[in-house]
Amino acid sequence: MGTWGYKALESDEGLDVVAFLREFMEQHKESNQLTLSDIVQAMKQQGFFGKTLEDIDFFYDISALALAELYSQYLNTGTIYGQENKDRQIQWVVDESSLTFILRYLQDIRDEVPDQHGSREIVELWQESKSWPEWQSNLAYLIQTVEQAINRLPQ
Repeated sequence: MGTWGYKALESDEGLDVVAFLREFMEQHKESNQLTLSDIVQAMKQQGFFGKTLEDIDFFYDISALALAELYSQYLNTGTIYGQENKDRQIQWVVDESSLTFILRYLQDIRDEVPDQHGSREIVELWQESKSWPEWQSNLAYLIQTVEQAINRLPQ
């Protein structure tokens, strides 16, 4: 785990998600909208997530955390990490299904839903870290952010 902070975007694996998103944005540069559902589907195809939520892996967890952090940054700044052209505003369009997918990953991490070996690797690693309280706080913040985003969606 190459990390220099407690956030997913402060890790090598989190930066893999950033690189993926940059490439995704480049492939869709004709549009001023990015849809979370398209991003999640593309990430699944590229191996950032398992086929189901029962496929538990450290990298899948980091991917979910990083995507939630990127979305949270977008909500706070109106820009998407890696957005090269600051003159071009890009809107990140979300839907309940994709937000729920991310939320479920985050909740499973919080609840320490175990993998086939009986543990959740990402939680084990952070529990042994001095940054455990900050990591837990960040996870709680991300869960709250995604829950609030779901609640703001039109019914």
